[in-house]
Amino acid sequence: MKIVIINYGAGNIQSIKFAIERLGFEAVLSNDWKEIKAADRVIFPGVGEASFAMKMLIDSGLDVLIPTLKQPVLGICLGMQLMCNKSEEGNTTGLGIFDVDVIKFTPKVKVPQMGWNQIYNLKSDLFNGISENEYMYLVHSFYAPNCPEAIATTDYEVEYASALQKDNFYGTQFHPEKSGDIGEQILGNFLKL
Repeated sequence: MKIVIINYGAGNIQSIKFAIERLGFEAVLSNDWKEIKAADRVIFPGVGEASFAMKMLIDSGLDVLIPTLKQPVLGICLGMQLMCNKSEEGNTTGLGIFDVDVIKFTPKVKVPQMGWNQIYNLKSDLFNGISENEYMYLVHSFYAPNCPEAIATTDYEVEYASALQKDNFYGTQFHPEKSGDIGEQILGNFLKL
């Protein structure tokens, strides 16, 4: 199986690559259109600020490519947020794959939400064998509100979508690559989709 981790300058790519290797697979880091289109699975990571990351996608033309992909695609953290319609962070227009807008937590809670929190209302093959209320690792100040495409929920000030799915596109707000054995099981499930 050919796994490509999109390398566009705004990703936490090495820890994802190592997690894939622990599962017994090889992953290629690439921003090459042909290589991404030929992959069996594509992982779209993201760390940092939304408008900067989106500019990196636009500069490489990946903003055009990603929404057209037909194989399973997994957006992680900012990668998932960039797959939404838009983000309040930097007033950023996203890829429009998920029909939801990303908004900021209010000052009533500490931001970023950093650390372990539970996921529940699990509704996808991405979570095969995963129990309700497992703890995942999160670091974020912005979130996707609950919406019809939500496949997992987390509570921090409000209940929000900690994972999304539409067709072949999946997204997790949490970092499966940093969430221990359960997170790696979710990555393994993605590779089996």
